[in-house]
Amino acid sequence: MSKNLIYCYSGSGNCLDIARNIAKKLGDTDIVMMRTAPAITDAREAERVGFVFPCYAGGLPGKVEEYVRNVAVGRSAYKFAVCSYAGYPGVGLSVIDSIVGLDYWAGISHQCACIWLLPHKLMLPPMGPDKAQARAEKLAGKIAVDVLAGKKLPGRPSALLLNKLESAAWPTLTKLKAQKLSVTDDCVGCGQCAKLCPRGNIRLEGGKPGFGTDCIQCLSCLQYCPRQAINMGGLTVNRERYHNPHVSAGELTEKVIHIN
Repeated sequence: MSKNLIYCYSGSGNCLDIARNIAKKLGDTDIVMMRTAPAITDAREAERVGFVFPCYAGGLPGKVEEYVRNVAVGRSAYKFAVCSYAGYPGVGLSVIDSIVGLDYWAGISHQCACIWLLPHKLMLPPMGPDKAQARAEKLAGKIAVDVLAGKKLPGRPSALLLNKLESAAWPTLTKLKAQKLSVTDDCVGCGQCAKLCPRGNIRLEGGKPGFGTDCIQCLSCLQYCPRQAINMGGLTVNRERYHNPHVSAGELTEKVIHIN
């Protein structure tokens, strides 16, 4: 096992990029993806265990909470978490803290992936994707320095009641939004969307994707579509797509990514 483990969930690629930038400074790190059940759940031999994830409607995405509860972390391990968000970090850090007991936590604002709600540039503070990427890389480097130094924060991560309520309502809303997934004639039937879907919610039918309702709003299908042929309602048709420029669709589907 590597000296460091970082458990990562990523939809637009931002969180994987953040995790990778932290790992490059830590060295000897396995990034364990959590889009589906993690391939490594016994982390008791790792010296440092981290969690990198986005804020989805004030909470954690998909089954991340369940996955984290199944990870065994050593008592002496240094534990940290990083939340990527467009406007606010929500309760995710607090939930992770309640499970593993964090020594350190941080948030990084980045481009919004939920384009049926907001254009991706509407992050706080507002900035374009190039500046946001440079800012995220700089902050990831600072976080890595803190982690290497074993920095411990006082208090606990915050958890606002409004964010808890928002997160509780999210699964119902995602099912409703999933009914608005559609594909245009620009689709070439490459099947990338089906490979990307962490829930198996997309299947090729007659060479075109068909959508179910088991959607967790990672929107990887929509953001990474090479033909921009997937939409979620009419609002997304004319909105610019976004995914992290340093993360490919194939990398999102990997189980474990090792960084020396």
